[in-house]
Amino acid sequence: MKRIITVQDISCLGKCSLTVALPVISAMGVETCVIPTAVLSTHTAFKGFTFRDLTSDIIPISEHWKKEAFHFDAIYTGYLGSFEQLELMKKLFDDFATNDTRIIVDPCMADNGKLYTGFTQDYAFAMAELCSKADVIVPNMTEACCMLGIEYKSSDYNQEYVEDILRRLASLGSKKVVLKGVQFDEKKIGIAMYDSLSEKTEWYFHKRMSQSFHGTGDIFASVLTGALVKGFELKEACRLAADFVVESISKTLEHGDYNWYGVDFESAIPYLVQRISSN
Repeated sequence: MKRIITVQDISCLGKCSLTVALPVISAMGVETCVIPTAVLSTHTAFKGFTFRDLTSDIIPISEHWKKEAFHFDAIYTGYLGSFEQLELMKKLFDDFATNDTRIIVDPCMADNGKLYTGFTQDYAFAMAELCSKADVIVPNMTEACCMLGIEYKSSDYNQEYVEDILRRLASLGSKKVVLKGVQFDEKKIGIAMYDSLSEKTEWYFHKRMSQSFHGTGDIFASVLTGALVKGFELKEACRLAADFVVESISKTLEHGDYNWYGVDFESAIPYLVQRISSN
């Protein structure tokens, strides 16, 4: 069985980060080993959440794993809450990444034109340094612009604009770039994919859903990671990840009293397993 490390916070309620990554990637038939960076009572869209920083536990966990000589087929990082954690991820890559280990970085730090609370432009540049060590990076449009230090455009951009962003992101050092949230009109939204070796750009769009939910970016990155480890090519992995997000949102909207804080990805897992089995 393939085995990965994922490094993210865990919100005890809220359907994001590790509470998404662990069940989704496990359902894909990949052993999922976790390093929690923090424990929160809920995700940060709630008020009054509790927070416990687990930075001091990262090194002891990784040192124990080194003694056991564990091998990992991928290392997947999500939300990282500090400069110190960014530096620790570089060490984690050095300690565990071998020639056949994929490094996937989802630079969770911004959306809708703004950095998340507590993050600064300097942090965005530091995240860009971490992305330079990755095989695949998975930013949204806001995160891409923050890492490049350019103005964010919510609309009124064209294909050439997106391709320029892809090339500039690849120049940071990552082999492949997956850019989420690309839209040229109000009806569709999708992903742009760039391979720095072939210098080829590919696209995948789907219908824009009527409602957006917290945590769907984490779902996308988790499915992408699982699919890549299972041997999917990048475009097929992105297609699967996007389709699973759409299916999860569709399942959620079927409930008249759906929860606002996350999607019903659990009901969509049979769809994911079937897609993997038919590949």
